[in-house]
Order: sequence, then structure tokens, then C-alpha cells
Amino acid sequence: MILASLFAALTLMTVPSAPDAPRAETRQGPVVGRTAEGIESFKGLPYAAPPVGPLRWRPPQAAPTWTDPRPAVDYGALCVQPPANGDPGVGPPPMSEDCLTLNVWTPTNRAGPLPVMVWIHGGGFNNGSGTAALYDGANLARRGVVVVTINYRLGRLGFFDHPALAAERPNGEVGGNYGMMDIVAALEWVHDNIGGFGGDAGNVTVFGESAGGAAVTRLMISPRARGLFHKAVIQSGLGRDEGAPLDQPSASGRPSLQDRGAAWADQARIGASAEALRAVPAERLLRPAPSFYGGDNLPIDGQVVTEDVMTAFAAGRQAPVPLILGTNSAEFWWVRPTEVSPYGELDDAMTVDERVAFHAAYGGLDGYNAHVVSDLAFNEPVRALARLHARAGNPTFLYRFDVVPDSNPEPSGGATHASERPYVFDNLHTVGRPLGDRDARAATAMADYWTTFAKIGDPNGQGRPAWPEFGREPDRLLEFTNDGPEAKPTPFQDRLDLIEVFYARVQSAP
Repeated sequence: MILASLFAALTLMTVPSAPDAPRAETRQGPVVGRTAEGIESFKGLPYAAPPVGPLRWRPPQAAPTWTDPRPAVDYGALCVQPPANGDPGVGPPPMSEDCLTLNVWTPTNRAGPLPVMVWIHGGGFNNGSGTAALYDGANLARRGVVVVTINYRLGRLGFFDHPALAAERPNGEVGGNYGMMDIVAALEWVHDNIGGFGGDAGNVTVFGESAGGAAVTRLMISPRARGLFHKAVIQSGLGRDEGAPLDQPSASGRPSLQDRGAAWADQARIGASAEALRAVPAERLLRPAPSFYGGDNLPIDGQVVTEDVMTAFAAGRQAPVPLILGTNSAEFWWVRPTEVSPYGELDDAMTVDERVAFHAAYGGLDGYNAHVVSDLAFNEPVRALARLHARAGNPTFLYRFDVVPDSNPEPSGGATHASERPYVFDNLHTVGRPLGDRDARAATAMADYWTTFAKIGDPNGQGRPAWPEFGREPDRLLEFTNDGPEAKPTPFQDRLDLIEVFYARVQSAP
């Protein structure tokens, strides 16, 4: 942590000397970035105060201000997280609790305010950053948009509560859901400042993958985020995951966030006071890592997130904005239904008749084991969200990503979880293995669809294959294949129909 603070201080002391270095004004003060190949970049911009010391486990506070031009040529620190696991979406060190920064890419030559795309990284809410080369926004910005990537608090620093923390909170202050509060604060910064970078604060698209996609689903239903974005893209963002209230068990009886926090502090032998918790070295909070896709549900805090995603969509309480959402063809191909909670619990909950029907629909036990978790976690929930959003009269576009490079080393049988990211950003050079012309064509198509959607709320245009609008053509989607995009009926609807009926039964059970 000391090295990270020293790094930040040294960066601040050195202002770029190039006379043509781009400058922008923010409410915090002037910033100086860098220009390369027609794109201006500004990195490491603080959108909130460092959440350290007494600000650990507090809502994000106002960012610091400055008078002299501040250099914005280096990324900020990663938010505290476990060691990198090989995911190219993590980004380089250093790492620090002082990590609430964002990065901006904008075309040098721009006429009028441009659409804005704000990326929310994945990583299970435990890993990742907006600083990875994978998420460099230059190639999207070349298509006439302003790109913003953000960091937000992760793990127990981002999603944690304890009775001692609740006891000291001022009346009305929201708690527990600090990572989501950070994301909302970053969107507020964009609203207030993006005009200085050529962006249109009235035309903002949020897009995210995996945990970032799950964050977008929550932005869609968040009262705090309403009006801060105008379009949304959910890439492999779950949908039926259940939230945990701060101080009471979840609907299915899982412990509250405060109960989980107290149990962790007791196991870690940390004193049960707010002072003791805030004195714990950040690295200690990483052990054992919470599993937000298993037993450690994300918070329902009562202000930023007030209910479960599917409940809100079913009642039509989501943001009425154009929406792209979809999944990959072999999301969790390596996970068997009995190997991970809560999907192991769902497997156990099947009746004999349901199990017979499921095995038949999947062509036997091997097919069931290979595909049912991906369908339970991603494919059926995303279809359900698409149906509900379209039923409410909102423009909705469903996709399936099935591009698999020849150099893929995995026996996945399709496109694995997170493999679409370098195509969306048109950053195939970050993959680390050879990719061919068809991959380049797929990346061009995805980046073009995504940026066109950010501009006009409809991904279609420029001679690309037509992407069906889900409300007008129910249960039709655009599939990205090795041979190019293709409009078609949603694959494996018989399997998804079984899951829909199964979810309705188990979620209505007392």
C-alpha cells in the first residue's frame, strides 16, 4: 500500500511536457492527458475520495480538488484483490485501497458531443479493473464514441457489513453495497464532467460483462442510478441471482450481510468493533475470498438496490431504456451441476420426473452435466429478462456469442465465459494467442454493433446483418458465429422452457 501511494505521488509531480498534450477541465480541476493515433486518453482520474482509514466501508465521498494541471497519463492502482489468476481483465499492479479512479478515451477530431460508453469490468466482484489492456478504449473511440472504464471496490471492501458498522452509521446512510455505490458515483462523475472530454452526458451507455453485467442489471433497477444512463448492455450478467438484505436473512433463508460479516470477523479473530475492523490490513480481508455467485449473495441495501433483479423486471420497475443482453455458447462448460452452489442446490431440488425430463432434453447425463449450469445461470435468465423488458415496450436485442478461434486450447465445445470481451473492444491483440481473419471480422462486427447501439439505441445499420428487435420478433436473436452474425431463433428453447417452469416451481415453494 505504501508503494502504491508513493507511485501516485510521483505521478502527480510530473506533468506531461509535450506542448500538444490534450487538456480537459473537470469539476475537480484541469487534467492533462496524452494523444496517440488520433485518440486522446486521460487515465487515473479520481471520481471519489480515497476510501481509506475512516472512509473504509463508507459511501464514496467527493473527489479531491486541485488547481494546477494534473497529469492523467498513468492508470490508477488496482482495487485490493487476490493475486491475478491469469484473467487478462485484471490489469497491472500496483494495488491499493486508494483505487477509485476512471479512464477516458475520446477522438481528437470530434464535432459536437459524442455518445459515451461506460464499461464495468467483471471478475466475480473479487477481481478485475478498468486498467487492463483488454479494456483499452481507443479502438471503440475511433468509431465516434467516448469510452470510460472504471475501478470499484471489490470483495469485502466493496460488499460487506457488520453490526458494529451498522451501529455507527448516521441515520439514513446506506451501507454494505459499497462497490455498487462506487459505480453510481462514477456515473455521477460522468454526468458532471464528460462534456469536458467531448462526451454527451445525455447519451450514456453502461455496458459490462459477468460481474459487470450483474452490476448493469442492478443499475437497471436502482433508484440512485435512474437518469444517469440511457442505454445498457448486459454481457453474461446472470439475472435470477438472489440478493441478501443487510440485517435479515434472504428470501430463501441465506444469512444476512451483517450475519455473514460477523461470522467472518469471529472466524478471523478480529475484534467486534468498527475501529478494529477498519484497522485490519486490507490483505487480511481477502481470506477466504467471498463467492458472490455461491453462498454470499450481493446486498439488497434498501437504497441503491431495493429488490431482486427479476422481481423488479417482472413488475416493470426497471429503467425504460434500450437494452442489449446475451450470453456465450459454452459459458461454464467446465462446471458440473453438483459442483457449485447454488446450482448444486437446484440440482438437488429436482423431482424424479423433472430429472428424467431434463436428462432427455439434454440428450443424456453427459449433455446435462455439460450444459445445464450455463443454462441455469445465464441462458434462461437472460431470455427471461429480455422477454420482460420487451413486454414493457422497451427496445430489446438478444444475442448469443459462439465465435471460437482455431487456436482455442480448451475443449469447451463453444465460446467460454468472458471470451467475447476482446471482440467487443476490438482488442484481439490482448488475447495472447494467434487469431485469424474471421476473428478480426467478428471483432469488427461486434464493436460496430455495440457503438452503433450507443449512438442511436439500435445496433443495426451500416450494411451489417439485421439484428432482430426482440419485441417485434419474439425469441429471435443474433448469433455471432465463426461464419459471421446470423439472425435465428433462440437455440435450445426446449431446455430453457424446462428451466423456466422449474424456477417457477422452486421459487414459489414455501
